[in-house]
Amino acid sequence: MESVNVSGLKNNPSDALRRARKEVVVVMNRDKPDALIVGIEVAGVLDAAGVRPALATALFRDGNLSLARAARLASMSLSQFVSHVSRLGIAVVSLDGSAASADMDTLDEWLAAS
Repeated sequence: MESVNVSGLKNNPSDALRRARKEVVVVMNRDKPDALIVGIEVAGVLDAAGVRPALATALFRDGNLSLARAARLASMSLSQFVSHVSRLGIAVVSLDGSAASADMDTLDEWLAAS
C-alpha cells in the first residue's frame, strides 16, 4: 500500500494515479487517512459482467464521455451503444431550441447551395 499527502496529490496527481495502477494509494490529510485511490485494473472492476456498459452509460449520461468513447469503453459498436442507451431512455442527442434552430438554418443554407 502506498500513501500520498493531500498537497502531494494537488501538486502531482499523475504520480498518485501511476502508483494506483499498481496498488492501493491512501491519501493522507495531515495525520489522518482521507481517501483511497484504487486503480480499476488492480481492483479487477472492469472484468465483472455488465460493469463496462454500466460505467460507459453513466459517464455518457452525465456528459463526461462522448458517444463514441462511451461505446468504446462499453466494448460495443456505436450502433449497439446507441440502441443500448435509447432503450434506457437516455437521449443520444440533446439540443435546446436555439441549437436545433441553428442546425435547421445551416441545413437550409446547405440545401439552397446544392
